[in-house]
Amino acid sequence: MEASRGRFGIGVAFVLGLLAPCADANELATSEPARTGGIAVHDALETLDRCHTDADGRLWLTLPGGAEFELVTSTTDPAISNPGDGAFHAFDASVVRAAIDAVRFPLEGIAADVWILPYPRRAGLESAGGARLVLLAPGVRALDAERQHTELVHELGHVVQRALAPDGSAAWAAYRAQRGITDDVTYSSSGVHAFRPHEIFAEDFRALFGDAQATYSGTIENATLTAPAAVPDLARFMLALAPTTPTASLAASPNPARGPVAFSRAGTHAASLDLFDALGRRVRTLEPAIASGVVRWSWDGCDAAGRLIEPGVVYARVRGESGAITRITLAR
Repeated sequence: MEASRGRFGIGVAFVLGLLAPCADANELATSEPARTGGIAVHDALETLDRCHTDADGRLWLTLPGGAEFELVTSTTDPAISNPGDGAFHAFDASVVRAAIDAVRFPLEGIAADVWILPYPRRAGLESAGGARLVLLAPGVRALDAERQHTELVHELGHVVQRALAPDGSAAWAAYRAQRGITDDVTYSSSGVHAFRPHEIFAEDFRALFGDAQATYSGTIENATLTAPAAVPDLARFMLALAPTTPTASLAASPNPARGPVAFSRAGTHAASLDLFDALGRRVRTLEPAIASGVVRWSWDGCDAAGRLIEPGVVYARVRGESGAITRITLAR
């Protein structure tokens, strides 16, 4: 995240008082996560417990694995040009966990530590995300839930990109091609923040898979790009990046469909079936029925509110089975 550019359509410097530009988020110094799997949230008090003061009175945060950051402890420090209300306001751990739980992307295979900072880093005042690591910087005024959801999901997008489509991989090249950002002169990791491919991915992730609070602005940082929801199959492509768990194939009949759809597969594992629209939004959850070694789900073509789904594409995924996606075409 770069403070002065306002990646969400409003000046982030105004909201958070974070005024120094940062390096590309994928250059963030990282450390091994405290857990081997899942996303762990460390609140501001836990983060403070990992800090120590040096002989010059400076406060340093040391993370597992050795990454170390000096923290700015006063809003009167010359590094802080907007002192706000005179105090630093950390993210709320309960809000952060709620934002993670609301993400509409299979995170089962993602390992990361989310550190809520009591004070900002001197070398990068803003929040940042990288390989298995998110650092959430405080504001100089109280942060509302929308801002916390927005920033957390964006930074989590960096974690997902590093885990599932790292630089140099075929998946990363395919993403850039699908997004239309293959020009290395225009879209460079050292260029203007809004045109950095890593930032575009993180914004796409937020816009497609964040909840209503994470997407409240209705915009992405780079207004010159096609909105991610309007890029054909972008949500499906990003969903398919999640690791696939070998399972029996899921059948959908009829497909294409003009009415109800019956899903089935061999086995006896009873799990809910989640249906997503082309934007990656969960529109319905179906409960299973098991008989004679076959699991079945029935769908009437409506969303959770009973409204008929418009013609187009719907994706089905058995809950807990990341990456195993079935595409259904609806034709009315």
